[in-house]
Amino acid sequence: MTRDAVPGDVEVEVEVTDGRTRRASAIREQRRGLILDAAVRVFSALGYHQTRVADIIEEAGIARGTFYLYFESKNAIFLELLGDLLTHLRDSVRGVDTTAGAAPVTAQLFASVRGLLQTLASNRALTTILIREAVGLDEETDKMLMGFYESLHDLIAESLERGQQMGVIRPLDVNIVASCILGSIKQVLERELVLKGDEPMDLDRVAGEILAYNARGLMVG
Repeated sequence: MTRDAVPGDVEVEVEVTDGRTRRASAIREQRRGLILDAAVRVFSALGYHQTRVADIIEEAGIARGTFYLYFESKNAIFLELLGDLLTHLRDSVRGVDTTAGAAPVTAQLFASVRGLLQTLASNRALTTILIREAVGLDEETDKMLMGFYESLHDLIAESLERGQQMGVIRPLDVNIVASCILGSIKQVLERELVLKGDEPMDLDRVAGEILAYNARGLMVG
């Protein structure tokens, strides 16, 4: 069927095509999110190793073919979830700002620690897997985790160096102490988020205690 061209037809057709493309993209993202949410619930209930692709498919209420349109394996979906969590964690941590007018160092450190805890508490299921099961799953997961922990270590070490320059932190080996701080935080997370199950975590109390514990061994005087 043909029709006479009407001025503006090209623009109208482009708008219609763009609209359909946006809707199709939105539907794909919604379905992808549905699968990711289902995977988190199943991983939380069964653990990573006991979870099968079939369990995720059943929880999401989708066909097997639909799952494989978005993810090639259980590991692929876990890596995406883990990558998103690590990105949020990096975004929640800030280095110490020593410029004029900046908030006190202790307040900045408290905000960073609390932000880190808030992100983990909001993703409790993934945090549990991160602490309990993620290490040693495969080479790609280990590489991702190693890069994340190294970036946190470097950020802590940088903050310690700035504290020394400001005269509020005693002379120390920043790399060794950064490892101590990171290790203590990981241990607290295992106790407060994993061992206590669904019990809410008092973010202010935990962040305050982490900061106080480390600061008493770091600060001058």
